[in-house]
Amino acid sequence: MTNNPLISEHFANNLYFDRTFSLEAAKVLPGEYFVATTNVVLVTVLGSCVSACIRDRANGIGGMNHFMLADSGRDDDLFSASARYGTYAMEILINHLLKLGAKRQNLEAKLFGGGRVMASLSSSMVGDRNVHFARNYLKTEGIALVSSDLLDIHPRKVYFFPATGRVLVKKLVRVHNDTLERRERAYATRLIEEPASGEIELF
Repeated sequence: MTNNPLISEHFANNLYFDRTFSLEAAKVLPGEYFVATTNVVLVTVLGSCVSACIRDRANGIGGMNHFMLADSGRDDDLFSASARYGTYAMEILINHLLKLGAKRQNLEAKLFGGGRVMASLSSSMVGDRNVHFARNYLKTEGIALVSSDLLDIHPRKVYFFPATGRVLVKKLVRVHNDTLERRERAYATRLIEEPASGEIELF
């Protein structure tokens, strides 16, 4: 997809065929992002993390990121150049969309996540800070926020269809919090088992 080694490091490579939707799919893990110019579905699971689903409403080029923290809290550019941090995750996603032919004036966004799902992180309000950052970033960049499902106490499973802009969200009512915590803290592991879920909501 790209020859840039820094981008490749964060570009999601967990690809599969989703039989439910009969589409090629990409699973976006914490610290990753994915962009597409074809009809695919992008999937992620969010606790306190936030995902921005951004697309060009004119040509359907779109993508998703998944970040854990708004920023690194350090001035070291190399340390901050990781898609686990919102500032970099947003920049790398938008820049890749523009490289593929998206027009900045046509970009629109949907935001998801930021749940208060882990007691160990509740005091630091990670989810709240992520949501505040993402909203402010879009406002500063002049990108319209057309829909969102944020905060609350439940994790979410998000399905994004960039070609149409449709998003399906499952609220995960029961989940193994220790698994989710390891997943968010390690930025690499999957949920061990599919959790029980609530109704699917359309955004």
